[in-house]
Amino acid sequence: MTTQYADGKMLAEVSEGVGLITFNQPEKRNAMSVAMWHGLSEILDAFEADEAIRTVVMTGAETKAFVSGADISQFESTRADGNAQLEYDRLTGAGRARLAAFPKPVIASIRGFCLGGGLGIAMQADLRIAGEGAQFGIPAAKLGIAYSFEMVERLISLVGQAHARMIIMTGERFGAAEAQRVGLVNKVVPDEELTDTVLALAKTISANAPLSLRATKLTVNAAMASESQRDRAAVDAAILACFDSEDYREGRTAFMEKRPAQWKGR
Repeated sequence: MTTQYADGKMLAEVSEGVGLITFNQPEKRNAMSVAMWHGLSEILDAFEADEAIRTVVMTGAETKAFVSGADISQFESTRADGNAQLEYDRLTGAGRARLAAFPKPVIASIRGFCLGGGLGIAMQADLRIAGEGAQFGIPAAKLGIAYSFEMVERLISLVGQAHARMIIMTGERFGAAEAQRVGLVNKVVPDEELTDTVLALAKTISANAPLSLRATKLTVNAAMASESQRDRAAVDAAILACFDSEDYREGRTAFMEKRPAQWKGR
């Protein structure tokens, strides 16, 4: 069953341990409005609370775009100047923070345009799988604006500062093969195979122990953060929780009995 958020511009569906989020504004190439950011936050809240969901996939409606960026039709009303931009950041910040802190694995399934803020969303996923026809870019310099510190930091962590400078300073689009070459995406597949490839990957991840996945994501995120921002106590606690869990005992038993483990997430 599909649940609608943001007046139908954000869709949520759950199937076989996978939560699917669809950016659903195809007439604007799935550009993100303020309401869609609120909808994304609400979906993530619901998906975190649902223990049956082990992995989340984000995708764009139809075939032209993952997310083509922010909804530029709102720029005049919401991002007209510096003060308006601060208010826009406040309005959309909850959704950005919710995605950044989401504890379960997230995969971005990228078909078509993945530009600007859309690329920012994809970069916050744990894994990015792209169709061969995907197009990437950060056109901020062509609009006379600048990308946020957090997103530049994330881009540098993925592709390095040399590639990040080229991407941001030129504002040019580039294809999926180049995105994979510089480390922006994990894998490129034919467009017609994208959905099946991503769902198979999501189910593979979902078959693993949820506490292990949570601890791994927390550890990787901490390793990427500056030392002052690392919560080592939370990381160490998450790791120890794995060793003290019922799932660890089940994992050992299942391995010895050569059968799939039945995870409980505790």
